[in-house]
Amino acid sequence: MKKELNEINILIDLLAKLPGLGPVSSRRVVLHLLKTGNRSRLNDIATAMIRASENVQTCVDCGNYCSAHKCSICLSPQRSSSEICIVQDVSDLWAVERAGAYQGRYHILGGVLSMLDHIGPDELRIPELLKRVRRDATQEVILALGATVDGQTTAHYIAEQLTGQNVRVTTLGQGVPMGGELEILDGGTITAAMRSRREY
Repeated sequence: MKKELNEINILIDLLAKLPGLGPVSSRRVVLHLLKTGNRSRLNDIATAMIRASENVQTCVDCGNYCSAHKCSICLSPQRSSSEICIVQDVSDLWAVERAGAYQGRYHILGGVLSMLDHIGPDELRIPELLKRVRRDATQEVILALGATVDGQTTAHYIAEQLTGQNVRVTTLGQGVPMGGELEILDGGTITAAMRSRREY
């Protein structure tokens, strides 16, 4: 009995470390999955997690998660190669995609500049972005970063780096509140912001 409880507690502790799940929610999830009728779902989840761990990688161009060298967005001939939307994380890319308001390519920085956390341009994917803009003769870079101090500092730095590169630099317009993060905004808000973007 002790071994079984220990295995259950290990599972609860692991789930509790995930964002949005605390100890109470984790216990609820584990109890739900351990019910007789849900055992196959638990096995399916375990199998999917192992496959994700073994196969998911980052796209060499944009940094999105995918199971190949490049993601489906970068490979799609329907997406405009003349625009690059700069986002902080994969969750922001997913938020913009849910809104369905953008049909170009993306570039995920992997964070934002932060003096407090000692995160500079080389810790982010900014050098790769600058190479990509030159390589692909990009016409527009859309700075879709959060309206936070660090987000706006990062946007300003990128805009400065692109000065003289013959590329239009825009930022999201109305709809994004100060201090707002893209991943928590609804699709309508993101769509409005994407359509009313302005010169940076």
